[in-house]
Amino acid sequence: MNYRRLISSGSWLVRKLCTAASEKATEAVVEAPTRNRLYSRLSALGATGGTVSETLNDFIMDGKKIRKDELSRCVKELRKYRRYQHSLDIMDWMEKRNMQFSFVDHAIRLDLIAKTKGFVAAEDYLSVLPPSAKNLLTYGALLNCYCNNLMKDEALALFKKMDELKLINNTLPFNNLMCLYVRLGQPEKVPELIDELKRGNIPRCRFTYILWMQSYANLNDIEGVESVLEELSNDSEDKCTWTTYSNLAAIYVKAGLFEKAEASLKKLEKDKMPHQREAYHFLISLYSGTSNRAEVYRVWEALKRAFSTVTNTSYLIMVQALAKLKDFKGLKKCFEEWESSCSVYDMRLATSTIRGYLSGDMLEEAELVLVNAMKRSKGPFIRAREGFMVYFLKKRRFDLALKHMEAAVSEINDWSPSSSETRTAFLDYFMNEGDVDAAEEFCKILKNNNCLDSDAYHCLLRTYAAAGKVAPDMRQRLENDGIELSQELQDLLVNVCPE
Repeated sequence: MNYRRLISSGSWLVRKLCTAASEKATEAVVEAPTRNRLYSRLSALGATGGTVSETLNDFIMDGKKIRKDELSRCVKELRKYRRYQHSLDIMDWMEKRNMQFSFVDHAIRLDLIAKTKGFVAAEDYLSVLPPSAKNLLTYGALLNCYCNNLMKDEALALFKKMDELKLINNTLPFNNLMCLYVRLGQPEKVPELIDELKRGNIPRCRFTYILWMQSYANLNDIEGVESVLEELSNDSEDKCTWTTYSNLAAIYVKAGLFEKAEASLKKLEKDKMPHQREAYHFLISLYSGTSNRAEVYRVWEALKRAFSTVTNTSYLIMVQALAKLKDFKGLKKCFEEWESSCSVYDMRLATSTIRGYLSGDMLEEAELVLVNAMKRSKGPFIRAREGFMVYFLKKRRFDLALKHMEAAVSEINDWSPSSSETRTAFLDYFMNEGDVDAAEEFCKILKNNNCLDSDAYHCLLRTYAAAGKVAPDMRQRLENDGIELSQELQDLLVNVCPE
């Protein structure tokens, strides 16, 4: 098999989910017609290729006025869709027009600079702000950026500086550090931060309690989770929201405590249920996690009664739940109900249905969904094809996985796996085949695109071990790439790179 074709010239895109910097501004209401016209022009720039400054200048030349609050709303919307450069360009244009920035504006701009120009540029921006603007919001925005990108040393140093400047008077900086520790696999650090909050007499917010519960959950300490819930109840009933109980239920589901999970969900429905689609979505997903098919359908029907229209996202949640339940008859019915009535064909639903069918070895049904989707949608079909790639790789049919990969490359020249599942499937295949050359070439591309991590090295070392080969320079390579040596990696190195 020609593995070189697998790793042809496409570049690998690193997709990171990150939390946007907190915004506390109260935004003025903007007249909808003007705002929509301006935002529609700015949002179209991704397709038209124009510039923000040209668009805004043309808008003014057409005799229209642009208010600052309109531009702030456009920035907010574009940030929501990760259009960071266009958002920053708007703020740069605002500065040139001598529009006054609030402290919140400075914080948002700093966040955008970090995302588009890097942390050094963001630090430089903060350093030249007037003293009054160097406050909790702007320092907090930089701290948020450090934490989102797992820059522990920088985050801790900045937090210490903020503390010395007496800028910390609420839970937000603490919450950022808690998220950082949880993501770094150090949940035991979270209770220490809670103790700091208590010593500083800083009231804990509902998000603090949720992160605190999650830290105990990550330590498999359910008693700790429940003690936090008790403390929350004693603190303030207002802080105990539907988000609290949905997170608690998710913790119980992960721990296999289905009775407790369902008790939390019942309490959520009885006492805390907001009139929001998202709440119904959580219930459907969590009941599918407890394998309670009847409750999934009950909540689904309740959602349809509660809202005049059922959105694509609601159908997506239901399709995913039915796939998890292995209810393929219900999956087929739900998908066809959506497909027959949708006004906009959403490939996410087709992809989830395909993956659901493949999880049940229903290859023919999955292929039929893709064929029909390609007739009704312009794509992209990448994620759907990756579902087939993973399926065929697990079935040891590399030739069929390769066909879908070639189709993906023909659709997008710089195709790269959109999920860790796809990447892992290829690496596992090479490992099981003992094909060191293919695994090495694959890892070169990962390294060139800054996504060669310890998991990839783990698979590479296992591939060497399976092939009975050695790599004398492997220890040096791991050191050069900043890979922390876990016990598993050290055990593998004994044979792959003997000292």
